[in-house]
Amino acid sequence: MRTVIETPTFQKQAGKIWSDEERMAFINWIAEHPTAGDVIPGTDGARKVRWSVAGKGKSGGIRVIYFNLTEQGTVVLITLYQKAEQAHIQPSDIKKAL
Repeated sequence: MRTVIETPTFQKQAGKIWSDEERMAFINWIAEHPTAGDVIPGTDGARKVRWSVAGKGKSGGIRVIYFNLTEQGTVVLITLYQKAEQAHIQPSDIKKAL
C-alpha cells in the first residue's frame, strides 16, 4: 500500500464534492491501485482516473488527477473535477494545481 498525499488544491476541491467518508474511500482505493487510470500526455506522468458518483456512474462522475511516485512509494493527489462541469483538463492546469 502506498502513502497518499493530498495537495491543498485537491483538498479544496474534494471538500466541495465529497463527504469525508467518500474522500477516505477513494484514498484507500488509490493507495491499493496506484496505476489505475490513464497517463495524461504532456504532464510528466500525471494520471487521470474515473470515479463514480451515486446516480451518475463513472462516465458522469469525478475525474481525479494524481502522480504515482513509484520510487518513493507515494501517490500525490493533485486535483479533481466533475465530468459534468469540465470535459478535459489541460497539462497547464495540472502544473498550476501543483
